[in-house]
Amino acid sequence: MAGKRAVAKQSLPEIIANDLRERILSGELEEGEAIRQEALAAEYDVSRMPIREALKRLSAEGLVDWANNRGGSVTRHSISQIAEIFDLRELLEIDLFRRAIPNMTTTDFARCEELMAKMETSYNGDDVGQWGELNYDYHAALYAASDRGLTSELLNRISLQSDRYIRMHLSVMKQREPAKDEHRQLLAYAKAGDIDAACALLQKHIRRTRDELLEMVKKRREAEVK
Repeated sequence: MAGKRAVAKQSLPEIIANDLRERILSGELEEGEAIRQEALAAEYDVSRMPIREALKRLSAEGLVDWANNRGGSVTRHSISQIAEIFDLRELLEIDLFRRAIPNMTTTDFARCEELMAKMETSYNGDDVGQWGELNYDYHAALYAASDRGLTSELLNRISLQSDRYIRMHLSVMKQREPAKDEHRQLLAYAKAGDIDAACALLQKHIRRTRDELLEMVKKRREAEVK
C-alpha cells in the first residue's frame, strides 16, 4: 500500500480570494465597482468572516481598496499610476532578463517553447483570459534563470496590478501579431546569447503595450464622463 501523500489544502478565505481575484482580473468586477461584505457572503453562501479575510488579502495585493467596517471597491488606478506600473515592469524585467540569459539552459528554452505554443493556441482560440495568464508565465520563464528571488517577488506583485489592464488591452487589440512575433524573437535572442538585442526588444515590447493601453484607458474614461 502506498504511503500518505501530501495534498495542498486551501482555506475558505483563500478559495474565495482566488475566485474574487480572477473576477477582478477578468474584468467581471470592474475598477471602481463597490464591494459589500453582506452581498458577497450571500453570493458565496458563507459568513462574513471568510469574506473579510479574503478581502484583506486582495487589499494587500492592491486589487481592492478596503476598510473593514466601511466597505470598499475594486482598485481604480489613475492614468499616471498605470503608467508607473508599466515603467516599474520595464526596469525589473530588463534587469532580470539581462541576468538570466547567460544562465539559461536547454531546459529553460524548452519551457519557454512549451508556454509559447500554448499561448499561441489560446490566441488562435481568442481565449483572452488564458492568453493573459500564459503571457505572464512565459515572461517568468524567460527570467527564471536570473536567480533573483526578491526582484521576482516584487515583479510578481507589480504584474498582478498590470494583468487586468493587459487582459483589457488584449480583449480589444485587433493586431496581436506584433506581440506574437516579439515573443518569438525574445526567445531567439536569448538562445543566441544576444543580451543587448534581447533587452532592447523587451523594452520596446513593454513600452508598446503601455502606450497602447494608456490610450485605450484614456478614451474609455473620457467616454464615461460624457
